[in-house]
Amino acid sequence: MAGDILSQNEIDALLSALSTGEMSSEDIKHEEEDRKVRVYDFKRALRFSKDQIRSLTRIHENFARLLTTYFSGQLRTYVQIDVASVDQIPFEEFIRSIPNMTLINIFEVSPLEGNILMEVNPNIAYSMLDRLMGGVGESPSKVNNLTEIETKIMRNLFERSFDNLREAWSGLIDIDPFLADVEVNPQFLQMISPNETVVVISFNIIIGESSGMINICIPHVVLEPIVPNLSVRYWMQTNKKEPTAEQSTALKKRLEKASLPLVAELGHGKMTIEQFLHLEEGDVISLDRKIDEPLIVKIGEVPKFTAQPGHLKSWMAVQIIETLSGGYADDER
Repeated sequence: MAGDILSQNEIDALLSALSTGEMSSEDIKHEEEDRKVRVYDFKRALRFSKDQIRSLTRIHENFARLLTTYFSGQLRTYVQIDVASVDQIPFEEFIRSIPNMTLINIFEVSPLEGNILMEVNPNIAYSMLDRLMGGVGESPSKVNNLTEIETKIMRNLFERSFDNLREAWSGLIDIDPFLADVEVNPQFLQMISPNETVVVISFNIIIGESSGMINICIPHVVLEPIVPNLSVRYWMQTNKKEPTAEQSTALKKRLEKASLPLVAELGHGKMTIEQFLHLEEGDVISLDRKIDEPLIVKIGEVPKFTAQPGHLKSWMAVQIIETLSGGYADDER
């Protein structure tokens, strides 16, 4: 296979580097070998395409907006949430990336099988807890296990927050999130195999003067039944919703009452500007249509019928003779 063609400037720069010793022929050889060989990590298998990752990003950007509104109302303070990244990594790598003591909400998302995790950075979790208990939103420097009362308060907060995930996912699938458990030590999580691929959506969150991260971990086995629905083609198809029978009937009735411009043309004529300027009452204008030829009837600008002139009672009228094939087809009328 032919290589890339270098421009003259690139050739000159390469020869200059070789002559001055900045680059050797061995360096070029190694660079070409590096370009041919790519290291593939089988522990980090990519199970989702870029298109599917973009769809997940779009869904959770909407989720971030909904969460911002929800937490602002619940905590009665300024909250800002943005999607920081969306990555696919092994589950083991996700577990190693989060603190040893943190707040992990384990959710079931029926009808999908398996669980998803929402890991909340301790700084953010304690800041939320302080606001809910009447404080100013400060976070302690040392993280301890939550008491039963604190666990119940946080459980209620995040259980209701997943109503927003239901809304964000509604264009993809109707889910019913349920908070199954709350954990503080990630080492106790044995949901899936350590090498299983997961999608991790990371959010930056600011609550008053505190900031931190919230991570949502979704195993591939959870998303596997709906992976085809993450394609752009699916989103384009689902955006085109078929009208219901009631909507079709209402639309038909409105269309039947819509008015259309109908014009019966007697013909066309040509004249000079001088003739036009000297037109007077009683002058006769010659048209390009004979008196016994049928008239053209247009719907809008489209010739649709031929007709003959006449009158109906005290009104001028035309009688339809035939339908023109150059307009819309007969079955579209």
